[in-house]
Amino acid sequence: MEIKTTYLPELKDVKVAAENLKGVSIVTPLSYNMRYSMQYEAKVYFKREDLQQVRSYKIRGAFNKMSSLNQEESTRGIVCASAGNHAQGVAISCKLLKIKGSIFMPSPTPNQKIEQVKMFGEDFIDIVLVGDSFDDAYAAAMKQCKEENNVFIHPFNDPKVIEGQATVGLEILDQIGQDSIDYVFLPVGGGGLASGLSQMFKLLSPNTKIIGVEPKGAPSMSNSILNDKNIELGKIENFVDGAAVKRVGDLTFSIAKENLHDMITVDEGHICQTILDLYNKEAIVAEPAAALSIAALEHYAEEIKGKTAVCIISGSNNDITRTAEIKERAMLYADLKHYFIVKFPQRAGALREFVAEILGPQDDITYFQYTKKTNRENGAAVVGLELKSKLDFEPLVKRMKDNKFYGDYLNNKPDLFQFLV
Repeated sequence: MEIKTTYLPELKDVKVAAENLKGVSIVTPLSYNMRYSMQYEAKVYFKREDLQQVRSYKIRGAFNKMSSLNQEESTRGIVCASAGNHAQGVAISCKLLKIKGSIFMPSPTPNQKIEQVKMFGEDFIDIVLVGDSFDDAYAAAMKQCKEENNVFIHPFNDPKVIEGQATVGLEILDQIGQDSIDYVFLPVGGGGLASGLSQMFKLLSPNTKIIGVEPKGAPSMSNSILNDKNIELGKIENFVDGAAVKRVGDLTFSIAKENLHDMITVDEGHICQTILDLYNKEAIVAEPAAALSIAALEHYAEEIKGKTAVCIISGSNNDITRTAEIKERAMLYADLKHYFIVKFPQRAGALREFVAEILGPQDDITYFQYTKKTNRENGAAVVGLELKSKLDFEPLVKRMKDNKFYGDYLNNKPDLFQFLV
């Protein structure tokens, strides 16, 4: 007799989760997007989880898990760790279910998310900021959990959480009507959404290809699937805070490795450009993790022609104070922002000459900092330049070298770049 050792969310349990969530999470729109459909010659739909009350799909898994607790577990109180969105889902669940909770968040969590958590949880929650990443917050949360006998509400590696997130898949299949869906693109952090949704499609729409998308700086699921075992990354880039984990869940990994058609990674700069495009052209405020699925369309441009694709916009908890960084990363990715060490020749008027004759007519100086406090006119400076076209770059460098202004190029020297800029 075959012994089942791997958990898989069952359709009946996900339907129960959908019933549990009535009046708590909304059935978010599945919207046809004209711009991206025209761009990719496909039918592109957005599943707008950014329109949830807590502005992400995380309310689904958090509430489904917490509503399953018995009286004794509820009395003990709960603990969770989150970079933001799961925290908000847990916070509002604490208030709705009248359960006391401690929410551990990484210290760099955007203030906007911290304020949202406070608002949703009110007096039912305490917020603890600790460490630099989700994994640091997770370790601190687990320590308190053991010391105070709390119930831990995992952001992804829990059957009830996975079943809650899987309701996104049921909604999409119900909303699409008679159309068949060829591709679903979704962000992957810990894997709760990917594992839950992919299993629903496997059961109800097995020909649909589910494409998981991770940020280039945190490819934990990609690496794990590639190596056929759940691998913890030593270091990750935390910019895409909603999808930056060092290690995905054991439950989610075992489901995702069987169900996902592909796992791809997207450069953080490309994610930033997508955030700006969504805001400027679609009036959609997408957090970095939410832009992953749309950025991924470029990687699948040929495959989706003439097909139907759904992109999960997973959340809109973006901090406006990050806008300058988002723009900077987008321009660096597009080869339109360049940093140099400029050596001003030992001659009068060198700075004026650089501005008037070396820079192109559409080049803008966006950063200027002398590297020494002396020899102002004759010293070296770190200069940031914004170009209108990436084709202007090579002629600019040639003019700088021909006229003895060129010192060094910083974009491709990350250590020096971080130190000087």
